[in-house]
Order: sequence, then structure tokens, then C-alpha cells
Amino acid sequence: MPVFGSAARHSLTALATTAAVSLFSAPLAFADVSMRSDLSEADKRKVAKVISPTEDFSKAEAFEVMQAGAATSQKRVNRDAFSHPSANITFKEQQTFRLGNGMFKKLWVSSPSSTQASDGLGPLYNARSCQGCHLKDGRGHPPREGEKAVSMFLRLSVPAKTEEQRQAMQDGRLMALPEPTYGGQFQNFAVPGLPGEGKMTIAYEDVPVEFADGTVVHLRKPTYGVSELAYGPMAEDVQLSPRVAPQMIGLGLLEAIADTDILANVDADDRDGDGISGRVSWVADAKSGEKRIGRFGWKASNASVRTQSAGAFAGDIGISSPDAPQHYGDCTANQQACLAMPTGVQKRLGDTEAPDPVMDLVEFYSKNLAVPARRNADDAQVLRGKELFYASGCIACHTPKYVTSRKADNKAQQFQLIWPYTDLLLHDMGEGLADHRPVGSANGYEWKTPPLWGIGLTETVNGHTFFLHDGRARNLLEAVLWHGGEAEAAKNHVLEMTHQDRQALVKFLESL
Repeated sequence: MPVFGSAARHSLTALATTAAVSLFSAPLAFADVSMRSDLSEADKRKVAKVISPTEDFSKAEAFEVMQAGAATSQKRVNRDAFSHPSANITFKEQQTFRLGNGMFKKLWVSSPSSTQASDGLGPLYNARSCQGCHLKDGRGHPPREGEKAVSMFLRLSVPAKTEEQRQAMQDGRLMALPEPTYGGQFQNFAVPGLPGEGKMTIAYEDVPVEFADGTVVHLRKPTYGVSELAYGPMAEDVQLSPRVAPQMIGLGLLEAIADTDILANVDADDRDGDGISGRVSWVADAKSGEKRIGRFGWKASNASVRTQSAGAFAGDIGISSPDAPQHYGDCTANQQACLAMPTGVQKRLGDTEAPDPVMDLVEFYSKNLAVPARRNADDAQVLRGKELFYASGCIACHTPKYVTSRKADNKAQQFQLIWPYTDLLLHDMGEGLADHRPVGSANGYEWKTPPLWGIGLTETVNGHTFFLHDGRARNLLEAVLWHGGEAEAAKNHVLEMTHQDRQALVKFLESL
């Protein structure tokens, strides 16, 4: 097994000793599984041991390569690396997966159409298919010079005006108040006979950042706006926030993480004084009203893959479903020309444009897109980068591993040791990443910790290395340097690293 030199070992030991949130300084909450109702006492002891953070960085951990458990894909790494089914689904379920893939790729058309089962697009929209945003089931990107935004769009809202509205947002019953004319999403495409809502504009400002060794890198700070508005002016107090489509892998496994494992990391008042104060984004179930833990979306505004998918159908494509029966998508009362367009609802097919059979297939497909196996987990530089990642305090938010619930809906997601590197909680990321736009109980500084598995294959799958919620970071190191707020201390440790250490850290991230 690889062995670090004495100088490298000394620097790592010093870093671990001085880190604001050191792995070795105190027991970590995510090792506590005592509240899990799905586990026997024997299971609890076994799981607690398995998910405890390692202190041995001389070799890869047991099963670390299989970062999605038995569901991990070991297919050849190429552009299709994010598009394979969970390796442990049944032969019959593979057929369901392929049908779901067809629905995910389906190009919807405007109504009326001879295709019938494919009409209902828009009237206003951002993409014609799910795949149009989630390119190759991976990440979207900011628009290139002269290109209309497709896999990135602007969320729109106005501030809550009443105490009742503010309370509804805090309770998760209301995510945001849509802009009165342009709704909750800025849509630059429209069906024939209608204009799109306008164009998103982005201006970048150069922000130099200097490392302790004198190396200077230049970040790009974006400012967002809108132009060529087709339906009149926006509200003066409009709140704009960009969103790049995230990768789709491992969603069913994230949904299968036990609630108690997520709650174990909550420290809203920073009682342990480590500077990290993760909060749950509570979301009210649209049907039952029951409060559930938000897990999906950049601000954790959806509790399930199903509701996330239904919201995307309605907002991104303008397609209604039983979970979001918005036949006119995001059209508002101030867009009467939009509301006068025909819809794709056909009674013989159901009461919505994407009835339950369609949603069932898309949900199954989305839950079973496999996470690829780790690469180079035993490489000396990767192991060194892993130790730096842990010692810098990154795992205080990017929780490495879980064992999923035995009660997960699908057997493929039950009782799997997974390595997503997320706590699924909201964290204040500082002024640099703030969008100043609340979503539910998440304020304008908070973002959900995104999972890191698969992040190293972004360029392979999508042909780019744009990261963060708006793609401002052009590589992984830039993404780290944008961290602030609760992650300020961890970022400062990166700024103190040598060039060799920084390379090792990036090498570790690229192995995920």
C-alpha cells in the first residue's frame, strides 16, 4: 500500500491538529444511529461502526469503490456513465427503467398535434424534454456566447408581504411567491404564436484570490438580469436566482437515507461551537400536508423524487401531471395570450398531460440511475487528498457515508452502504454565493450540501467542468474557493495548502 513521505505526513498532521472542524477533535453526530427504527440492535452496532469516519488514510476503505452499494454501476466509463440502471434491479425492472428512459428523452410538442400522447408542451417552457436540461443525465451549464440558455434558467419571486406568507414559507407550506407577471420561472421559449418571456443576461466580474504560496487564481463573479421582456416590466422587488440542472444519479438512494440519520447532523444553533449549523428544509407534502425533510433541489425544496419530477414537468416543460396539475405550466393571469393557447389534456388518456403511468415510469427511471464506481481509490495522491479533505473539515457538511433504510420503497435501495458526501442540510455559504432569494425556510444565504459522488466524471459525461448552482466555477478548485460562511474555515485551510496539496485534493474529488 502507498506510504506518504515524512514531510507530507508532518504537514497533514499539523493541518489536522489546527483545523477548525477537525475530524479527530470530537465524536461526530452522523455516527449515531440509535434512533433508527428500521434496524435491529445488532444492525445498529454494525452500521455505527461502518459509517464512522475513517482515521486510516493509508489505503481505501472496504467497499469504498462501490459508492452506491450493490446498485453501483461498473460499466465502462464514457459519455453514458450516468445513464446506466442500478446494477441490482431485477430483469423486469430493467424493462421499466428503459421505458422510463424513453419518457425522460421524449420531445414534447405543442397542442394540438397528431402525435396526441406527446402534445401539451408549454405554452411557455425552458426545454422540450427532461433530457434537454439534464444532458446525458448529468449537469447543465451556463449559456455559451450567443447561445440561449437551455440547461440553466432563472427562478423568480417577490418577497413575502404578510406575516401569514412569511409563516407559510417557514413551515414549508409555501416555497416562494411568484413574480406577478412572469411567474416562478423565467422561460425563454414558447410554442408557435407566442413570444418567449425574454432573455437571461449574465455579466462576469474578475475576482482574484491568492494562495499562501503566492499563486493567484481568478474567479468569475456573475451578475444576472433579464432583457427583451415580452410581457411588460417585472416587479421592482423581483428576486432572481439562477439554477443549473444537477446530475441525476443516485436519487433513489438519497431518498432512502433514514430521516433520523439526517436529523442527527442538525445543529441549527451551533451548540458544539464548530461553526457549522446545518438545518433541515422542512417541506409540507402537497397531498397530506405532513411535514417532510426536503432532500432535492439546490435549496432542498422537494421531499421526494416524485415531487421534484412533477415540478420540473410543470415549470421546465409546461406539462401537467396529477402531482402538479398545471395545464398551462407557469403562465400567469397577466399572460392572457398564454392562457388562451390549447392544452394537451385528452380525457381518454387522463386528466393531465402526463398521467400517473407516465409519472410512474419517469420516477422509477430517476430513482434508478446508477452511480458509477470510484476510480483510483487506492492511488497515493487520491488518498492524500482524501486525508486533506477530512482534516480540513469538509466532512462536517459533506458527510461521507450512510447505510440506507431497510424500509426503502424499492429493494434495490434497501440497506445499502453508500458514499454520497452530503448531509442534505441547509448551510449558510456566505455573501459570495448568496442569491438573497428565500425558498421555503431556506434564506438567501443558504444552500443544500450537494452530493459529490460522480462529480469527477462531469467532463467525461457533459464535456465541461462548470460547478455550483449557477456554473460560475470553471473547475473543482474554483468551486472550493467560492465556499464561505459556515465553510469559510475549511476554505481557508485550502488557501494555506501547497500546490502539491491542492493537486491531491482535486485528485481525490475527481475520483468520486
